[in-house]
Amino acid sequence: MTSLIGGLVFCISFLALEVQATYRPYGGYHPRQHQADSPIVPRQTFQRSFQQQQPFQSVQQGQQHIGNVQQPAQLSQNQTTIDLGETHCKSRPLDLVFIIDSSRSVRPQEFEKVKIFLADMVDTLEIGADATRVAVVNYASTVKIEFLLKTHFDKPGLKAALARIESLAAGTMTGLAIKTAMEETFTEGSGARLTNKNIAKVAIIVTDGRPQDTVEEVAAAARAAGIEIYAVGVDRADMKSLRLMASLPLDEHVFYVETYGVIEKLTSKFRETLCGVDACALGHDCDHICVNNNNNSYGCKCREGYTLNADKKTCSQDANEMSGNELSEDACMCEAQIAFQMKMQSTIKQLTNKLDDLSRKVTQFGGRR
Repeated sequence: MTSLIGGLVFCISFLALEVQATYRPYGGYHPRQHQADSPIVPRQTFQRSFQQQQPFQSVQQGQQHIGNVQQPAQLSQNQTTIDLGETHCKSRPLDLVFIIDSSRSVRPQEFEKVKIFLADMVDTLEIGADATRVAVVNYASTVKIEFLLKTHFDKPGLKAALARIESLAAGTMTGLAIKTAMEETFTEGSGARLTNKNIAKVAIIVTDGRPQDTVEEVAAAARAAGIEIYAVGVDRADMKSLRLMASLPLDEHVFYVETYGVIEKLTSKFRETLCGVDACALGHDCDHICVNNNNNSYGCKCREGYTLNADKKTCSQDANEMSGNELSEDACMCEAQIAFQMKMQSTIKQLTNKLDDLSRKVTQFGGRR
């Protein structure tokens, strides 16, 4: 009888251990206890962790870097990256007008070199209605607008139009050409964009001679109107006139080459000069998304479900999103509780069956005695 009782105690102890083992994986589930035991990550910490895991990409205004949560890692539709080593350069949108001298001193083959230079310049730019727009003012003793900023929004069409330009011969009325560009091409009606769009207005003058009219006052007026002027002198160009026309600082806006045969070498220089800085890539303190602006600065945006705070850098989760997350968390806890209850019911049923079996064996053993 003693051995029977000992066996019974052993079986009950074994079943108790099995119940405990079954219970332990679920942590003795209780909704409040489960929530308290779970590690709580402050929202700010979570946001920083998310940023560390996702490489920044960058988004320009108007298009989608979100390149730089810089979140969708795409470039804006009016911005493209140019590989300039470590300079973080982007082709920024421009209203660009080439003012080219085709006077008698520019030989036909030299004028062809100028057109090749312009075509090479176009190849380095992102051309489009929302990107860089290009116009050409051709001059000698008279001025001819070859096409306006609103004429060509695709690169093939623009380059074909450049190839069709013919020289005018005769004199060198550079001042008149600048005045025409300012009054007739850098206007909204001709395709120039409004000042509040932060699109830079740039004029590049290419000449090999001395102006036959006054350039100082008209160039000053153009600069005052917000037009950035670059002056490129070739061969016999008058350096004093180039300096009077160009924007400051002069060492960044005045260029000189000895012959038209090497003017194409200026392409890479202008590519670097006209590029926009990728402000996001240089470093930012946005919580979620950094967006490049057209003026070499950046702004911050938040992911969906978050609102930008007053500091314009950090983000706070919307109330509706927080409520939804709580409901989702409650649902997860409810599912875990149901799973635990089902497991416990199964274990209790197994325990009851074993106890019933043990009771029968005890009864049978007593009957034999």
